[in-house]
Amino acid sequence: MKTLLKMNIDSIKETENLGLMIGKLLKGGEVICMTGDLGAGKTTLTQSIAKGLDIEDYVTSPTFTIINEYKGRCDLYHFDVYRIGDIEEMYDLGYEEYFYSDGVAIIEWADIIEEILPDERLNITISKKDYMDSREITIEGKGDKYSNIIKELEELFEAIGKKGVERI
Repeated sequence: MKTLLKMNIDSIKETENLGLMIGKLLKGGEVICMTGDLGAGKTTLTQSIAKGLDIEDYVTSPTFTIINEYKGRCDLYHFDVYRIGDIEEMYDLGYEEYFYSDGVAIIEWADIIEEILPDERLNITISKKDYMDSREITIEGKGDKYSNIIKELEELFEAIGKKGVERI
């Protein structure tokens, strides 16, 4: 089962609110795959998801370390695979221990390692729009667990009266 939700975000605050909502819905064992241009907001969204997971540490992009780990309600494994030169590097990192754990794995630049990503996951694509902090965000739930997250997000948006959210 695959479900898509598309929305327009007009500020960093709205991006942060989205991340917080996603983080609060996560129970552990999820894989979130993010794609988007440099500066699109992948790390900002990850920081807010971390807050929703009750992580108190400051979350930074693991651009050079490839993975950062954080403790919270669920452990967070934050990957930035932009600098991965070869899929073997992911095997060397033991990626499976993170992707198939009770924690939450968030992968920035996930399209680079598409061939090893789990079939069931949450895909988030962030696209910059014409003005400064405006973004189009598409969230795709692949599998029942992730489709349910989309449904819960949709219900939250409805409850707060968020406009510009479209189920595709």
